[in-house]
Amino acid sequence: MAKIKHTKNELKAQRESLKRFARYLPMLILKKQLLQAEIQAIEARVEEKVEEERKLREDLDRWVRLFSESSGVEDMTTVLEIKISEGNIAGVALPLYEDVIFQRRAIDLFETPAWTDAGVDMIERMIRVRIAVEIYREQLRRVGEELRTTTQRVNLFEKVKIPECKEHIRVIRIFLGDEQTAAVARGKIAKSRLDTSATANAA
Repeated sequence: MAKIKHTKNELKAQRESLKRFARYLPMLILKKQLLQAEIQAIEARVEEKVEEERKLREDLDRWVRLFSESSGVEDMTTVLEIKISEGNIAGVALPLYEDVIFQRRAIDLFETPAWTDAGVDMIERMIRVRIAVEIYREQLRRVGEELRTTTQRVNLFEKVKIPECKEHIRVIRIFLGDEQTAAVARGKIAKSRLDTSATANAA
């Protein structure tokens, strides 16, 4: 336990600290709950996108044989821009997935297979899904870090700071109570001596 002064000022300071910790703790607990809920929501979005990617892969399997014709379809689109905005959840800055802008190479309708457009669409959908998953995982990382910090603070307040303040208050009150009792006893003794001395002088 930290060394404390056994004074009324220290008692007042400890009581104020206890009030402050007790007032702040519920806000920390609420933040922790919000972060936990957000992690669950992000994990659900990741699972949804992973499942979407799995289905796209199954659909893509139908094109694999066609792609083997060396049509160069995978080179017909490139990522031009990834649109990301900034959000805030419980004080945590998060990247928010908006969209992916592609630049397609001009397709010669006479020299490319009929399935080329559909194949390029499929590739772009796959890229969108993968980028969304990466952004959601970054969200998970940031929210997870904030949750760890918040959990540490909750534990610090609950298990250290609040009990410590309560114990300091108890110790100071006992000390001040003992001091007051001793002061009263000294006062009575001094008064008794004065009374005895006055009586002796009167005699």
